[in-house]
Amino acid sequence: MAQKLHITTSPHVHCGDTIERNMRWVIWALMPVLIASFFVFGVGALIVTATSVLSCLFFEWSITKFILKRPSTLGDLSAVITGFLLAFNLPSNIPLYMIVVGALVAIGIGKMAFGGLGNNPFNPALVGRVFLLISFPAKMTSWPVPAGLATSYIDAETGATPLNLIGQIAGGNTAAADQLPSLGNLFIGNVGGCIGEVSALLLLVGFVVLLCTKVITWHIPVSILATVGVLTGLMWFINPVLYVNPLYHLCSGGLMLGAIFMATDYVTSPMTHKGMVWYGIGIGFLTVIIRYFGSYPEGMSFAILLMNAVTPLINNWCKPKRFGEAVK
Repeated sequence: MAQKLHITTSPHVHCGDTIERNMRWVIWALMPVLIASFFVFGVGALIVTATSVLSCLFFEWSITKFILKRPSTLGDLSAVITGFLLAFNLPSNIPLYMIVVGALVAIGIGKMAFGGLGNNPFNPALVGRVFLLISFPAKMTSWPVPAGLATSYIDAETGATPLNLIGQIAGGNTAAADQLPSLGNLFIGNVGGCIGEVSALLLLVGFVVLLCTKVITWHIPVSILATVGVLTGLMWFINPVLYVNPLYHLCSGGLMLGAIFMATDYVTSPMTHKGMVWYGIGIGFLTVIIRYFGSYPEGMSFAILLMNAVTPLINNWCKPKRFGEAVK
């Protein structure tokens, strides 16, 4: 008698969604920002990004081959994304050896030490960035000012970023308000800072691309931006002299980059929509607290890493009911 029933494990229907496909869309969504950074900061933006990506690829290949003794995982493009995001969190004039060190920490400690993609509890790019920030604070807080294509890599002129000025205003130096760039320049990206901070507009374009391709959902980015907007808006309402318009916070620093491209990392963020919202609220709250009361003007990296650590608790708290389970 011919066998008519074929028993297999799930999934029985495949939607065509793969890691490579999602990573590829993230790369495309980041490209407009990379191009804009080239026109704002010059060739240094491309040098830093290329160095970071190539270093991440090399360290993942070498660790996988010689230490873990596994087949290469470069094809999933996750190391490329780590390289991009690490570079986008760096100034465009940082020495090359620091980028290589950051890539080693991001891939070696932040990712491969836990077993590779899918096992890391913290966002690898942010692990590398925070390590560099703590180890080389002077270089990591010397931000090139926009000078166009003529900007040299090493000798770029540096200056205060909008977040530095916002911190000075909150500290009582209200004269710093006169140095703040216009909201238009902030939105378009004609300001100093990290490579990935050049344009809130282009980051939002990337957000739309990732939403339309269903690589991410709206829950984490919107909850982060809404929390920061509400909290900074409340502070502005209480004392508009010391606290700036919340739009400055939304368009400044790494808020957009972190909310759209780093906090949404599949591995280190909650699995349910309810959990994503609480996760985003936590990141937004911690970002505002660090920006106003911390030693660093930017709190996005620390906020995401702290909430990465809380993700298992959020997943346990927001666990959906099993099918057939009685509702208490």
